[in-house]
Amino acid sequence: QNTSPEELADYHKGLEESLKAGWQVLSSGGSAVDAVVAAIKSMEDNPVFNAGKGAVFTSEGKNELDAAIMDGKTLDAGAVAGVEHIKNPIEAAYLVMKDTPHVLLASVGAEKFAVSKGIPLTGEEYFVIAKRHEQLKAAKTHNKISLDHDNPDPTLAFNDNKYGTVGAVALDVNGNLAAGTSTGGMTNKLPGRVGDSPIIGAGTYANNATAAISCTGTGEKFITVGAAQNIHDRCRFLHEPVEEAIKDVLLEVQEIEGVGGIIALDAKGNFGAFFNAKGMLRGTIGSSDPTFHTAVFGTDPFPEK
Repeated sequence: QNTSPEELADYHKGLEESLKAGWQVLSSGGSAVDAVVAAIKSMEDNPVFNAGKGAVFTSEGKNELDAAIMDGKTLDAGAVAGVEHIKNPIEAAYLVMKDTPHVLLASVGAEKFAVSKGIPLTGEEYFVIAKRHEQLKAAKTHNKISLDHDNPDPTLAFNDNKYGTVGAVALDVNGNLAAGTSTGGMTNKLPGRVGDSPIIGAGTYANNATAAISCTGTGEKFITVGAAQNIHDRCRFLHEPVEEAIKDVLLEVQEIEGVGGIIALDAKGNFGAFFNAKGMLRGTIGSSDPTFHTAVFGTDPFPEK
């Protein structure tokens, strides 16, 4: 656990800020979708997480960001991939869901769409974090594509892995679920690489009939097992509890040498957060327990810090 006390404090604070942002929406009667967007936007603005401002670098020293959102009531979804100049990719993903007949827009096309909807582009310097440059140098030195294993990642329930992905899942007062995920990807990844986060059914999925799911980790492995959709299918057709479905799917990921974590929340408010890495940043808050619970290491889904 190569994480300093100062870093741990920053992680807990960042998770609490994100939980607060999402909980303010839910506790005022807002939708699960809006709560997920608010929670993820908070983490995208916080450089301690690998999303938005804290995104890691590609092998060419660029930031290529991915994000997705899904509405469990309507099954509408939106995502963006490979954007380089959008501060909050989750907002762009939401607009893809809301204002287009599409699910996924990529790269320049996604940015042009964002501008047409009033989202200003920002310079690449906004995303430059010294720590991320050091991680890129280290990855190049060892000729590796890094998931930042020694830093915990995170996912109202949360997820920012120290793999670099942040996400949130929420259940609102009307019984609707939503899930969202946002990431900078992997340090030293090839330009143009897209992981599981913006792929509906792989890294992100929500369906009121089952659960809202957000994944983080070795994206390629989560794609090949269809992790998020896989959890939905297990809940719907095998009638597995959400906690059991998460564990079974994570085992599938592990069997093909994948590493990461998953958070999920079902329509009855049952949740789970499991990972096969050293840690996963995670937290929760709910009407039955309106207290922030955050964790980085440990094995309980959402222990108190």
